[in-house]
Amino acid sequence: MEVIEKATPGDLPAIRELLSRLELPVQDLGAENQTFLVARDGGVLAGCVALETYGEVALLRSLAVQPGRQKVGLGHALHDQALSLARELGIRDLYLLTTTAERFFARAGYARVDRGAAPADLRGSHEFRTLCPTDAVCMARKLT
Repeated sequence: MEVIEKATPGDLPAIRELLSRLELPVQDLGAENQTFLVARDGGVLAGCVALETYGEVALLRSLAVQPGRQKVGLGHALHDQALSLARELGIRDLYLLTTTAERFFARAGYARVDRGAAPADLRGSHEFRTLCPTDAVCMARKLT
């Protein structure tokens, strides 16, 4: 059974390895405004997700599940915990960029938005400026 909790600094290498394996950005991991949650099964990293906060808005990023653990609900559980954390932090709007999971996020209440309509702080992030391709779909969800 998985346990989802805030990541520790010691989790960063395993998070980086998982994200790299799934071809997700890793170049800017560890920034002060990033809070990672990890799912562990028997102490082994099974998945992760992060919030990158900018005041009352946040970028949901790095939602990843080990290949052998996919399609059993762990991604949904990680996303639900990220939503709870966002609410605790006073986040009112969540944004994300995706090249592969638009349907997953649409089912979770996100709507496609114009990338240029995202708040300026988000547009200035590494994720928006350089790490995600310009054809990545931008999506948003209100939490309030």
